[in-house]
Amino acid sequence: MMQHITGIPRNQMCFSSLEDTISSENPIRFIDAFVGALSLEALCFSIQTIKSEGRPSFNTKIFLKLYLYGYLNGLRSSRKLQKECVRNIELQWLLCAIVTNYHSISDFRKDNPSGLKKLFKLFVTFLKDADLIGGYIIAIDGTKSRAHNSKKANFNQK
Repeated sequence: MMQHITGIPRNQMCFSSLEDTISSENPIRFIDAFVGALSLEALCFSIQTIKSEGRPSFNTKIFLKLYLYGYLNGLRSSRKLQKECVRNIELQWLLCAIVTNYHSISDFRKDNPSGLKKLFKLFVTFLKDADLIGGYIIAIDGTKSRAHNSKKANFNQK
């Protein structure tokens, strides 16, 4: 007689698809559809050209999906985004199990600052128009500062 609930043995083979793991109501599907409908030229993104030599480049939309996911989940670091690509089933579904390295993620951000700014503006505007967010609180600053009011650091009219 078993007294505890047991799980599936780790070495047991299980057949499932990424599609089966993500519910139809999951917000990750919205990110996929939103990026799929974007015009990269209109947002001023540099389009990767296919080269005849070397390793093929990643599709620009892969990075856009990754950055929108990071934006919605509070992940800004390229190293954290790379780690999530490996361990997060939602990102595996969104990116079709592509894992980019942190340097490529960082370079994309560095090479496309105006395009990303336009993307996030468009994304927030869309969410506000669809009444998915209120837009009342724009940002919350979590900066902590210490007061230094010694005689040397204190400046006044005197």
